[in-house]
Amino acid sequence: MQPKFSGLWQHPDFLKLWFGQTISEFGSHITGSGLGILAITVLAATPTELGILAALSSIPILIFGLFVGVWVDRLPRRPIMMLTDVARLLLVLAVPLAALTGHLTMTLLYIITPALTLLTLVFNTAYRAYLPSLVERDHLLEGNTKLAMTSSLAEIGGPSITGVLIQIMTAPVAILFDSLSYVASVISILLIRKPEPPPAPRAFSTSILREVHAGFAVIFDHPILRTLVIGISAREFFGNFFAALYSFYVIRELGLSVVVLGVLVSAGGIGALVGAAIAEPVTRRIGLGRAITWTRIISAILGLLTPLAGGSPLLAAAMLLANQLFGDALGMIYEIDEMTVRQMLVPNRLLGRANASAGFLAQGVAPIGALVAGAIAAATSARFALGIATLGFLLIALWTATTPVRRFELQAESINT
Repeated sequence: MQPKFSGLWQHPDFLKLWFGQTISEFGSHITGSGLGILAITVLAATPTELGILAALSSIPILIFGLFVGVWVDRLPRRPIMMLTDVARLLLVLAVPLAALTGHLTMTLLYIITPALTLLTLVFNTAYRAYLPSLVERDHLLEGNTKLAMTSSLAEIGGPSITGVLIQIMTAPVAILFDSLSYVASVISILLIRKPEPPPAPRAFSTSILREVHAGFAVIFDHPILRTLVIGISAREFFGNFFAALYSFYVIRELGLSVVVLGVLVSAGGIGALVGAAIAEPVTRRIGLGRAITWTRIISAILGLLTPLAGGSPLLAAAMLLANQLFGDALGMIYEIDEMTVRQMLVPNRLLGRANASAGFLAQGVAPIGALVAGAIAAATSARFALGIATLGFLLIALWTATTPVRRFELQAESINT
């Protein structure tokens, strides 16, 4: 008889990591939302100041992303994760302390925001590279699925919890709760008993740039990894059409209310949660490569509902809702499977750099996508720009179906060790 709780449910070290990251994810949403609200309600920030604050949160990824990958591959990953959690704890604590002592300023937020982004980048790079050292190869898909479910739950519940805490306790005190989440994360990682393999030895004379190049090489020299990173970059490029124009399109061009927009955004979070819940059984049933291929194709077809939305407000909202629910569910399955493939194929000694390289390429084209979307929408309409983005998704998905990705299976061998 199959035990009720099998797989990673019987892996105490993974459960410790999962528990700590569940609390940390919710805490991070509190700070992520809370800093902006704090700037508006306490510091009376102007739109320009809020724009600067938002821009500062993305700069560290572009400047330091590749070098973080090198660092993560040079050092043991568990200590990196714990040290970055402690550093984030101290940074987050600085916000309520500054507010309580009357020293809170926008300048302080300008310093803390990119610092938090950088530390989170370091943690996430180490975190994704550490998982293959913690669980067996056969459990990578299950591990990524469970961690993605946590992220989706935090996306759904985090903003609501933040709103309640800020309403009851004010923004500075609410942010204090995030510091407690980092304590939970550190303790959970500290309690893991499985020893981590030592970092691979490297030549003393190896330069950082040569190690960065190795991260790109391991991706672009492999046909499956190369296809996936091109797909990720294209998805980020066209995805920023939606990020830049979606609210404008829903409110201005379709004439729907802000309340409806909020429902649509929440529906996307619910869809992602459902996708995380079914990712493992779906992938094991149809195969890893086919799951990646078909989730992209079907998601792109569903995406056409957004630029085609029209008619009565109810019909337009229903079309958008269908895309948010089902499209985000399929998108989450794709993200879990794509990360699993990378963890399976990339040697552990290069995984930090490979993840950093993929993230750098994706983040590098994302701002360009937003600028192009704005230019197209200004010359035509947001509907037309979103239509171009959806066709872009579909073309990339169809191209992926012609590559070796479609035939990739969970039993595939890694490049080397």
